[in-house]
Amino acid sequence: MISQILAIIPARGGSKGIPRKNVQPLAGRPLLAYTVEAALAASAVKRVVVSTDDDEIAALSQSLGAEVIRRPQEISGDTASSESALLHALDYLHCKEGYEPNVVVFLQTTSPLRGAGDIDGAVRHLLETGADSLFSACGFHGFVWRRIAGAVQSVSYDYTNRQRRQDIGEDLLENGSIYVFKPWILRETGNRLGGKIAVYEMDPLHSFQVDEPGDLELMGHILELEAPSSKIPDLRAIELVVLDFDGVMTDDRVVVNQDGTEAVLCHRGDGFGIERLRQAGIDVVVLSKETNPVVAARCAKLGIVCHQGFDEKLPKLQSLAAERGLQPEHVLFVGNDVNDLECVRWVGFGIAVADAKAELRRSAAWVTSKAGGTGAVREVCDLIIAAREAPNV
Repeated sequence: MISQILAIIPARGGSKGIPRKNVQPLAGRPLLAYTVEAALAASAVKRVVVSTDDDEIAALSQSLGAEVIRRPQEISGDTASSESALLHALDYLHCKEGYEPNVVVFLQTTSPLRGAGDIDGAVRHLLETGADSLFSACGFHGFVWRRIAGAVQSVSYDYTNRQRRQDIGEDLLENGSIYVFKPWILRETGNRLGGKIAVYEMDPLHSFQVDEPGDLELMGHILELEAPSSKIPDLRAIELVVLDFDGVMTDDRVVVNQDGTEAVLCHRGDGFGIERLRQAGIDVVVLSKETNPVVAARCAKLGIVCHQGFDEKLPKLQSLAAERGLQPEHVLFVGNDVNDLECVRWVGFGIAVADAKAELRRSAAWVTSKAGGTGAVREVCDLIIAAREAPNV
């Protein structure tokens, strides 16, 4: 199933709210580029197509690396549904190539803050839950009112018996960022959602949509705040690389066998990258919260030391540096979750994998393009080796 996951990005030329919205610049790049590049970077997605009626959008999509399906004018107007574009793309690929994906990922260009890690996470959640369709959403606890028949009514709580905010049940706001479904759902119901429906929760910050002209400016400021520096520090100074295990060297999933033993999925490319670092004289260790034989076994195979069972990682990280006589600027750490925040902030170069928690990504000096367990560690290793091999200027 994994080999037949198709991403479809509808992107028509017309737009009333923001004229030529899909090619409008956002932080110096076309709005469409953010969604296409996130889809291409997602490890779960094997094919990316843009459905459009517009020559400029078609050319831009192809330059970014996506395939293009030309959409007929009759389903390209303001009243045309996204479902009509999705169904046309599926029918086109089926008639032309006999291609029928197992899973479709529907991405809207109005969600530029959605990353490859979120796409991978949504697909993974659909498959793990056995759902037929999925939508992304952000959760919130709040006092929601709605205008009904000319009056306002409280809908998430009883205003005559006001509760504390934290005592109100969590609501889910569909954010329009990611939809994942099996093709039969669309063909049989004419809807992107149906059958067993799952939800993939995203953080509120990445749930913002571009709907009004002012949204582009807002998104630009958010991107500036979140983007790691484009200037990579001098990684030639790095002498110790410390890696979290779960979610960095794995995709954060675990397979539990009938006898209770656990297995994880690792990326072979990560192992080769680590080997290159060791050959270059750079020390590599794993520092993990969990204690599990599978961690020790993987590290033994790679010839690196692992330190397990540390709920508080920073003291151990500082100890590892001190044992080697290293200052923080000589240490690099790669993490994926909030318990890695202190380490990422302490070292000279803290890295978050693409599907790391948003708070960690915002604190990191660099965010990989690959998700954990899909080559993120190899990406980091190659970055360090390239810095070492670069000529002095």
